[in-house]
Amino acid sequence: MAENTQYTEDNIRSLEWHEHIRLRPGMYIGKLGDGSTSDDGIYVLLKEILDNSIDEFVMGNGKTIDITIKDGTVSVRDYGRGIPLGKVIDCVSKINTGGKYDSRAFKKSVGLNGVGTKAVNALSSYFKVESFRDGETKAAEFAKGNITKDYKVGKTDIKNGTAMTFIPDESIFHNYQFRAQYVERLLWNYAYLNSGLTIVFNGQKFKSENGLRDLLTNNMSEDPLYPIIHLKGEDIEVAITHTNSYGEEYYSFVNGQYTTQGGTHQGAFREAYVKVIRDFFQKDYEAVDVRSGIVCAVAVKVIEPVFESQTKTKLGSNEIEPNGKSMKAFVLEFLQKELDNFLHKNSEHSQALLKKILQSERERKELAGIAKLARERAKKANLHNRKLRDCKVHFADKHALAPETTLFITEGDSASGSITISRNVQTQAVFSLKGKPLNTYGLTKKVVYENEEFNLLQAALDIEDGLDTLRYNKVVIATDADVDGMHIRLLMITFFLQFFPDLVKSGHLYVLSTPLFRVRNKKETIYCYSDVERQNAIAKLGTKPEITRFKGLGEISPDEFKFFIGEDIRLEPVVIGKESHLKDMLEFYMGKNTPDRQEFIIKNLKVEKDLALEKKEEETEEEVA
Repeated sequence: MAENTQYTEDNIRSLEWHEHIRLRPGMYIGKLGDGSTSDDGIYVLLKEILDNSIDEFVMGNGKTIDITIKDGTVSVRDYGRGIPLGKVIDCVSKINTGGKYDSRAFKKSVGLNGVGTKAVNALSSYFKVESFRDGETKAAEFAKGNITKDYKVGKTDIKNGTAMTFIPDESIFHNYQFRAQYVERLLWNYAYLNSGLTIVFNGQKFKSENGLRDLLTNNMSEDPLYPIIHLKGEDIEVAITHTNSYGEEYYSFVNGQYTTQGGTHQGAFREAYVKVIRDFFQKDYEAVDVRSGIVCAVAVKVIEPVFESQTKTKLGSNEIEPNGKSMKAFVLEFLQKELDNFLHKNSEHSQALLKKILQSERERKELAGIAKLARERAKKANLHNRKLRDCKVHFADKHALAPETTLFITEGDSASGSITISRNVQTQAVFSLKGKPLNTYGLTKKVVYENEEFNLLQAALDIEDGLDTLRYNKVVIATDADVDGMHIRLLMITFFLQFFPDLVKSGHLYVLSTPLFRVRNKKETIYCYSDVERQNAIAKLGTKPEITRFKGLGEISPDEFKFFIGEDIRLEPVVIGKESHLKDMLEFYMGKNTPDRQEFIIKNLKVEKDLALEKKEEETEEEVA
């Protein structure tokens, strides 16, 4: 029988605005994280502040935004009109308060819900807002959403605009760190989408003259098969080319917001592009052949966009404006006119495109028989019992892609056994390798189906036809921190770069960091990921603590492993920078330059350097003794 509890007016409680944000931060900024992934909360905080400054620029106010990030403190200064002085405090501390509800002023803005800066305020240990407007200034300071200092309106000769400074609250964002590559990628996207805007970040300038064409030029890791096609219309801009890579690569935006998960605008482009190409060549090519190797950026402007979450990473709007033209019709009409005209006028582009389509078609047909046999073999191999220990998310829905789902790719029975026992069975899965995988550098996709292990891994991820069916948000390579482990890591990265580069470029591939040392006394245990952390731990614990060096994942017990793949998991993202050429990278890591590769592995292997330091220290201690 259920316990009889009292239910009275005392049980009903109303939270203050900042209390609710701090209690349920995920509702407002998505996942929290420590800054190791591009969609972690600290970057969302930065973006929420920047969106307001960008909107000012779009409205024709201010051409420069200054950003400083130092020691975890973020400052953003724009040169727009400045927040009206009487509303400075309200705009950062009252939910559903802002100027963007007035569609006359912000017709196609991203931040329409009046939450952004309030969330930043509530989730910051320190927050300051300053407005400079027509010779006067107003400022206020907050801590965790509570106002701590209200400055009176004063005179100033400082140029109009708004300045905001915040420090993310470490009690919410544990051990956070702003990573330059993610901040720079965010700022470049703002620059590409806002020609004429100058963003200065810690002294570095971000500015683009050619919009999405510059985006593709600076982000492509392979040579294009033909010069980038760049088309602009009212409320839409696209840049398109192809490479010899497999898969599809998209950069999609809505009102300046980078929609990393796509949405209706990206889906509309993929459909419309295939139709226009089929009509142009007057042949019903398979969609997969038309889009294979495509690299595209598409940006649209929508009145009152509807996103699927507060973090605005996926567009849900089916119409370009309320009760207006559908997104599909809008994108299709644009491409039918502009892309079709371009291809008719530029035969070198159309011929290169046709050659790529025919090549993709030929390869697909050659693989058809092998792929069918491979799929049948995967079923007979009883995938879920042999190689993959799946998570419960997929028991109910085989193809579910929950944001928190993770697949660990590990080698060896001991390591995979420890991870399997200590993992979160709800969201974490384990795929076991049986030793060093095949070096796929320079091989064709035929090997994916002929090699049983790669075929089973592809089936586990469900990425045969692209990322639309990807089953895990994070794919984590978990290998020993020694030469063999590093080699396996490079072999797996090569496999993904060779055949599924969009998995890497979309930010789904990571490397698991595990501790190299355990330092403990009778009261406390500290796990250390570097020699510096080990030295700090020794100093903290005092006396002479017990020090254990982990030689491999198999030596870490399940009871300890749960600490390294839980809330405090450390993941290193596999990032392809704009300066990295994919072909050259693969040649260096997995080509025939064995001595160079061996030197790279040894130089970049933390455990080898730490072992050398440890040995030297032991020798010194012996000499002293």
